[in-house]
Amino acid sequence: MLSHKAKYALKALLYLAQQEEGFIAKTMDISQGANIPKKFLEQILLELKRGHFVSSKQGKLGGYYLLKSKNEITLADIHRLFDGAIALLPCASLNFYEPCSDCTTESECSLRLGLLTIRDETLKVMKNITIGSLIKK
Repeated sequence: MLSHKAKYALKALLYLAQQEEGFIAKTMDISQGANIPKKFLEQILLELKRGHFVSSKQGKLGGYYLLKSKNEITLADIHRLFDGAIALLPCASLNFYEPCSDCTTESECSLRLGLLTIRDETLKVMKNITIGSLIKK
């Protein structure tokens, strides 16, 4: 399940992606346009900036803009940035792997093998859904 932060990040990215290329949006405009609480949005935009998805310009005409193309930013990218692993257990994770303490032989664990399949299929779908593809729908 997506956290509120990840959901709001996706909504903010969708808002920015729907603007003309090079458009710089003020936080208030994003907040109102994407229906995101302003205080919460500021934290999210900072995390998106640290993740190199958006950048900002200071000053009277400042605001936020997409740093990456809307066709490069995937659901998998945003999920990992805000919610961490896509896998359901750490032993099935690609980027956040940890062995299970109660598993004797990981290579023969039926639960892990099933979760690896779920992770792979979920990741494949999430990598194919971009911010740009969500706009077209």
